[in-house]
Amino acid sequence: MDLFGDLTFYSRWVFWLLVVPALMLAWYLWRFKKQQASFTYSNTIVLKTYFSCRGFFKQLLPIYRIAAIVFLIIAIARPQSSNTEEKRKTEGISIVLAIDISTSMLVNDFKPDRITVAKEVASDFIRQRENDRIGLVVFGGESYTQCPITTDHGVLQEQLSKIYPGMLMDGTAIGMGLGTSVNRLQNNDSKSKVIILLTDGVNNAGFVDPLTASEAAQQMKVRVYTIGVGKQGGTYQIRDPNTGQIGSIIGEIDEKLLAQIAINTGGKYFKASNNSALKSVFNEIDKMEKTKIEVSSFERKSELFLPYALIAFTLFFLEILFRYTLLRSIP
Repeated sequence: MDLFGDLTFYSRWVFWLLVVPALMLAWYLWRFKKQQASFTYSNTIVLKTYFSCRGFFKQLLPIYRIAAIVFLIIAIARPQSSNTEEKRKTEGISIVLAIDISTSMLVNDFKPDRITVAKEVASDFIRQRENDRIGLVVFGGESYTQCPITTDHGVLQEQLSKIYPGMLMDGTAIGMGLGTSVNRLQNNDSKSKVIILLTDGVNNAGFVDPLTASEAAQQMKVRVYTIGVGKQGGTYQIRDPNTGQIGSIIGEIDEKLLAQIAINTGGKYFKASNNSALKSVFNEIDKMEKTKIEVSSFERKSELFLPYALIAFTLFFLEILFRYTLLRSIP
């Protein structure tokens, strides 16, 4: 048992009694100094061994008693150790990140381009949500589950790093991306379910109507936060990742559709036209969707007076034993 660890004392006022052993020590030192005398011997060989052992230990007898009183006072003060137990109850959120990987995500109005920034911001978001189950859906002209909903964020981060425009048929199938995300949450038992859908275009591919998919999300009580990436209007030059040919696209985001999807599901629509704006959007979503963590603390106190009391009585016993046996004064 660690007698010198972090302790609390039930009766701290008892420490005022330490004045008693302090006065005893002062009196003993004064008396010892006063009783010192000098002697002259012609030969000290005989006395040397006698005084170096027996005499020395005899002088320690008052120290035994003073130390015993100190430990007794500590015992009376009732030292206690606190053992605090903490129980954490976490109610996580299941989240699906639905990210557009159409060719237009290569536009460099974001630095270095939209898809790179989207992946970086999404990665930071995942790191902040350590208590949540998160999955990843990607969509272009079709949709695909890149990573099922998981608590293994290491695997999720790895799968996120692998996505790129051109890995699916080109186009922007918002309805299919949303529909696939809803399906991933269908048999999920989390009380709170969220989809974060990020796109930079209009729904121009797939066979699932985005509003129909949003109605399915509403029935399953899934909130959808939609993010429109890029600027409306303007012509951008991009290189096709599959053919290498340079082409032109016009910046166009169906903000009305994205806002309606969010409204239908109790979510919110965000517009992000640059790197910092996209980071702010994910930070706001992070604040809005807080994981519930309940912490219950239980404190148990253990009485530690017994070791101190045993030391005190042991010292008293040794002092009496030595005084009347080995170190007994002969009249």
